[in-house]
Amino acid sequence: MATSASAASAAAQIGIQDFLKILVAQLGNQDPLKPMDNQEFVTQLAQFTSLQQTQEMNDKLGQLLTAQASMQSVGLLGKSVDISTDAGTSSGSVSALNFSSGEPRLTIKLSDGSLLTDVSLSNLIAVR
Repeated sequence: MATSASAASAAAQIGIQDFLKILVAQLGNQDPLKPMDNQEFVTQLAQFTSLQQTQEMNDKLGQLLTAQASMQSVGLLGKSVDISTDAGTSSGSVSALNFSSGEPRLTIKLSDGSLLTDVSLSNLIAVR
C-alpha cells in the first residue's frame, strides 16, 4: 500500500507542462525516417488526460471522506462510547470535538472523571 501511495504522489507531481516537455523532447529526437504516428500521439494525450482526471477524482473523494467523517463526529457529542486505548478498553462520553489536520479528534470524559484527549475516530469500538 505504501508503494501505491508513493507512486500516486509521484504521479500527482507530473503536470501538463512536464508532459508537454517530454512530448517535445520525444518529437525532437524521433527518427526522421520513422516519424511518430498521429494515432500514437493522440493516444498519449488521451492517456495523460485520463490520468489527470483520475487524480482530480481521487482528491475530491478524499475531501468527501473528510467531510463525511466531520459530519459523523459532530453527532457523537454527548454520546456514550467505548474506545480502544493502549491500556485496554475504556468507556465514557464525548465531551468535545476538535480538528487536527482536518481529521476530527474527540475528547472523552471517562467514568472516573478524567479526560482523554486527541482520540481518533478509529479508536471507537461502540457508540451508545
